[in-house]
Amino acid sequence: MKGKQVLLTGGTGGLGLGVTPAVLAQGAEVTIPYRSLKDVERLKGILSPADIARIQFLPANLQDEASVEQLISRMIRVDVLIHLVGGFSMGKTHEYSFDSWKHELELNLNTTFLTCKYSLKRMLENGYGRIVTVSSRAGVEPAGQLAAYSAAKAGVIALTKAIADETKGTNITANTVLPSVIDTPTNRQAMGAENADKWVKPESIAEVICFLASEAAKDVRGAAIPVYGNV
Repeated sequence: MKGKQVLLTGGTGGLGLGVTPAVLAQGAEVTIPYRSLKDVERLKGILSPADIARIQFLPANLQDEASVEQLISRMIRVDVLIHLVGGFSMGKTHEYSFDSWKHELELNLNTTFLTCKYSLKRMLENGYGRIVTVSSRAGVEPAGQLAAYSAAKAGVIALTKAIADETKGTNITANTVLPSVIDTPTNRQAMGAENADKWVKPESIAEVICFLASEAAKDVRGAAIPVYGNV
């Protein structure tokens, strides 16, 4: 990815702390949207000054179409989109609120659609692009108390595969990765750390993402790649 312009959403989050350094190590120029300056400072704390100099931090609300359009219009071009933004909440379907259901779709699926939509427009203009989204094992193996999350992540897979089909015959690809439980501080806090040694490390997911985002993956399109660790 040397010299490529990469839009990396969620780059300051738990998964992003593993993915962002890996993307920078590939030589990319990175744009990271953010909501919290505290998260930006946390990321900067693990990066070298030289790496920080290759990041453009821009405030954005990825659930708002105008904000996403403005974000992407400020980039020189979009060679690569790596969309990490997401999150989950649990609850039995008959007890789960409609507001929570809508929030899961907004956070996991709608942000993916909006960033893909406007990144893809720029990629089509330039004739090159790599789109990598993050779904979940729950998207293909739905679990109880995760109905909303599973539905949203299944939507991410379908969206990514549809884009891959639309871009056949071009030098644009779209693929998704399916982590199981990711070993992040948030997940350890939510679920305890007893089984964390079996979870997938962000750095491991980063290796798969970086391959899919590279020129070497030109013949991989529409893939949904399991990254389950030992779960």
